[in-house]
Amino acid sequence: MEDRDIVTLFWARSEQAIAETARKYGAYCRTIIGRILPSREDAEECLSDTYWGAWNSMPPQRPRCLPPLLGRIARNAALDRYRSNSAQRRSGAFEAVLDELAECLGGGSAEEALDAALLEDALRRFLSALPQTSRRVFLRRYWYCESIEEIAAAFSFSPSKVKSMLHRARQGLKQFLQEEGFSL
Repeated sequence: MEDRDIVTLFWARSEQAIAETARKYGAYCRTIIGRILPSREDAEECLSDTYWGAWNSMPPQRPRCLPPLLGRIARNAALDRYRSNSAQRRSGAFEAVLDELAECLGGGSAEEALDAALLEDALRRFLSALPQTSRRVFLRRYWYCESIEEIAAAFSFSPSKVKSMLHRARQGLKQFLQEEGFSL
């Protein structure tokens, strides 16, 4: 089923919209959530929250392409659950991703810095200035929380090349943010 047909089902308030979304994009959302949350139970709840979030956003939204909307909802649901859980404990692969970004963002925790509205525009401009391959590697690591090995395999790079690209990108981000007036 095409995205526009699924959106039409959401607008018609048909429960089939959820079933079609789960069939077409369930694995995509589950992957995003699973990279942030280690617990299967938490991940399943976030997946349900993702479908509920899509249900509540359409109408008024009528996206032409569902993956970005669903990915954002899934990621935000997982981050909310992660923050709730991390108040009790801190561990996992997602923590390593946050630690890497903390090097160039400084100040409070990386998750707080990424949520800051002031950084949103600066991050968008920084990413748009990166070469396409570097931007894709950066996003796969820090948006989709993929491992170095997964990224290396996807691009046919060595893990050391991916690490080097990410290191240069983080250094560039740090310099860019300092030039933009952010105190780190």
